Parts: sequence; structure tokens; C-alpha cells
Amino acid sequence: MTVRLAIAIGDPNGIGPEIAVKAAAAAARDARIVLVGDAIVIEDNLRRYAPGHCIEVCATPSLGRADYVPGRLSAAAGAATVEYVKRAVRLAQAGEVDAVMSCPCSETAVNMAGIPFAGFQPLIAEMTGTPREDTFMMLVADGLRIAHVTLHEGVASAMARMTPALVANAARATDKALRSLGCANPRIAMFGINPHAGENGLFGGDDERVTKPAAALLQAEGLGIEGPFPADLVLSQRRHDAYLAMFHDQGHIPIKLLSPLRATSLTIGTPILFASVAHGCAHDIAGTGQADPTAMQLAIALLANNIQRRHE
Repeated sequence: MTVRLAIAIGDPNGIGPEIAVKAAAAAARDARIVLVGDAIVIEDNLRRYAPGHCIEVCATPSLGRADYVPGRLSAAAGAATVEYVKRAVRLAQAGEVDAVMSCPCSETAVNMAGIPFAGFQPLIAEMTGTPREDTFMMLVADGLRIAHVTLHEGVASAMARMTPALVANAARATDKALRSLGCANPRIAMFGINPHAGENGLFGGDDERVTKPAAALLQAEGLGIEGPFPADLVLSQRRHDAYLAMFHDQGHIPIKLLSPLRATSLTIGTPILFASVAHGCAHDIAGTGQADPTAMQLAIALLANNIQRRHE
């Protein structure tokens, strides 16, 4: 079968359009790629970085020609970024593509446009009618997989929302995602909230209140969950198929230390398959031709393998 992928080009003034066309050109023999974004932006980048390649474009007019300025952080570019993703998701919902990817967004630019935005996960949840409490991110790189209970919010806000039910939802979504990635009997290690997973209450009662009850609930359901563990200890052992982090940095730092600029970000818990890269827009090099598409290529390969496995 031919895998069909829609790639939203991300912030049009960042490196997204460049890495999108470079990665699409490299993957054209193995997948049907549809680039989603403003035609003026995509055509300019095709001319620069993939001349001679015929790549399908889903034109999504959202950005005025005067607002297409590589390297510029702007509200217009932020608003366009959201429109590209929405159009790509609608293609998946209509059955025209098997999965959706997005190039990097700038949360600052999107919020400058007056659109409350804290990453792709809440947007995908809204568009698919999935509760926020059931939608999570998993980072994948070099054999390491880390899902996150909370993400783009302050620690105080994250702790105010964190309950055994939320942690359990994240673990269930992680288990389901691992099975789709080929793990027949997933083993998941849960990180503790506090250092040493609270040291039995010595370093705070959060783990006694949240992670331990969540783990007990999931074990009663038959999920292969263990913990909560001190995050540093269990990561050093690398004995599990995936890890469940409580906070953004708890999961992002080890992934990016292990594999800088190479990680794939999967949205899990939603009915569509959605991925992005785990790096930013790099406005400082946008339009210079220096952007490395490797992370996009790895994400395309991950999605393609996932889709092939589902069909098999």
C-alpha cells in the first residue's frame, strides 16, 4: 500500500517550509505526501530546496504576501500556522490521508494572533472531540519513548490538575500507542512527581496522593505499569518499553540529551495519527537553506511504519 501523509508546513516564517519540502522530496518514492500551507510559501521553498520535484500541494490561503518574511516572528504567521494544521486534520478526518504531520510552530506567534495555544495536543483534541484529559504527547527517539501527563503549562498549574485519574488516562493512552508501534505486551515505568518518588512521603505527599494510587488502579486493570520510580534511576536502567513523565521537562530533557534535533512528537489518545518534530522554528536560520530535515524524515518513517503495521 502507499502511505498517504499530510504535512502542515508550520510557522511559514520559520524553517518549517524548508524542512517540509526537503523531507517530502526524500520520501516521495515511498509515500504520497501532501504539503498543506500557503501556495506562495510552498512554491518558493520548492524552487529553492527541491527543484524538479513534483509534490502535491493543498493550498491553504492564510498569509498575505507581505507577511511572508522568513525569520520574522509575527501574529500573521502564527494564525496561518493554526489554519494549516486545521486543514491537514480535516484531510485525515475525510479519509483523504492516513496521518498528519506538522512542522514546528511558534506558540508565541500563535498567541500574538489572539489564539490561545499551548501546543498541538489541545488543538487536535478540540478538532477530534477528544477530552483534553485523554490527549497526551509521547516523544520518540533512538529507542527511547517518553509520554507526558502534563505539558505546556507551569508546574503549579500542572500540579493543580494532576490526579490519579489523569495519570491513569495518560498511561492507558501510552499503552495503546505502544501496541500500535508493535509492542505486544508493553512495559511502562511511571516517574514519580517528587525526587526519589517522594521517598515514602519524606519529600512531599504528592506521590502518595497521586502516582501510587494511579499505579495501583492500572495494575488492577492488567496494564504493564510499574512505579512510581525516581526518574533518574529508572531511566539509567532502560528496562521498559516506555516511560511516563509527570511534567514537560522531566520527559523532554532526557530525549533531547540523547537525540538532539532528532525526536518525533506523537499525539496520543486521539482518533487520528498526528506527529510533529520536537524542535522549534529556528527563525534565526529561516530562509538560509541551513535547516536539517532529518527529524522530519524520521517522523515520516515512524508514521509510515505505524500505518503499514495497522493495515497488516
